[in-house]
Amino acid sequence: MSAVAVCAGAGGLALGMERAGFEPLLLIEKRQVICETLRLNRPAWNVLEGDLLDFDPDAHPYSYDVDLLYGGLPRVKASAAVSRRDSDEEIRILEATVMLAHAVRPRALLIENVPDLAVKPEYEPIREFMATELSHLGYEHIWFTLNAMDYGVPQNRKQSVLIAFSEDSMSRFVLPEPETKPPSTVGGTLHSSMGERGWTAASEWAALADTVAPTLVGGSWNRGGADLGPTGSKRAWARLGVDGGTVADQVPGPEFQWDPGQGREGMVRLTIAQTALLQGFPSDWVFAGRKTARYRQVGHATPPPVGCALGNAVRKALERP
Repeated sequence: MSAVAVCAGAGGLALGMERAGFEPLLLIEKRQVICETLRLNRPAWNVLEGDLLDFDPDAHPYSYDVDLLYGGLPRVKASAAVSRRDSDEEIRILEATVMLAHAVRPRALLIENVPDLAVKPEYEPIREFMATELSHLGYEHIWFTLNAMDYGVPQNRKQSVLIAFSEDSMSRFVLPEPETKPPSTVGGTLHSSMGERGWTAASEWAALADTVAPTLVGGSWNRGGADLGPTGSKRAWARLGVDGGTVADQVPGPEFQWDPGQGREGMVRLTIAQTALLQGFPSDWVFAGRKTARYRQVGHATPPPVGCALGNAVRKALERP
C-alpha cells in the first residue's frame, strides 16, 4: 500500500509502516541531519527536506490518493507550557496535517503524539477542531492511547493515536492487540552489547535491570545536551544502575567498577546505540550527526514495533471487504 509520511523524524514510524506493507512515496522532514539519517538507511526513499507548513502537494502529484497519510508529529505542549514561544508551531503542524488530508485525500490518516492529547480536558479544543475538519472531509475517526511496552518495546512509553478513515473502513478497524508474552527488559535487551568490551559485571547488571525502561525523552533541539530524561526518569534509571544524566561514547570496558551505591560515578552509562535498541530500532539503523543530534533523533522517534502494530491494524481495515 502507498503512504506519505509527514514529520518523518529518524524513521521509526516509517520503518514500522514499511514492515506492515506501506511503501512511502514521500517522507517530509525539515531537519537536514534527520533527512541524512533517512537517506543513509533507506537510499531509495523519497525524502523531501522542508517544513510541512510550506509543503505544496500540487508540486508532488504522486502524493494524491495514497492509502495512508501518517506522522509522529512534534509533541503538543501540556497546558502548563502553552505560553512557550514554540508552542504555537506544534499546534499549527497538527492542524496542517489535517489540512493536508484535504488535498491528498488518503484513505486513512494516522497521527501519533503525547498520550494526554487523546484524553485530557485541556486538549479538548484541539480534538474538537480535528473532529470538525475530519467530519467535513468525510472521515470517521477514533482517538486511543497505547503503551510501547505492550508491543515488544522494552520501555514504558505511552502514546496517543488518532486514526481516521474515509469510506466505511472505520467499522472494520480493530485496535492492535498487545503481545501476550511478558515485556522485554532493559537488561535482557542490552546484556549482549553491555559486555562487548569485556565488562565482567554485565550479567550482574542485566539481572538488576530486569524491568522496562522509563520513557526516553529526546529533549529540546534548542538547548541542553544528551541525557535520558527529567529528574523522575533519572531516578528510575538509577534504580537500574544506570546514570541517566548523560550518554556514553562507548560501553564499559573490563576496568569499569560498577557500584551504584557510589552515585553517578559508579553507574553504567548507555550509548546512543543502546538507547536506539530500547526504542526498538534494529541494530544496523544508523543516525547521522553529532552525539546530541543523534540522541535527539532516537528520543523523539516512534518505536518501529509500535508503528508496525498500528500499520498492520490500518492495513487490515483497508483490505477487508
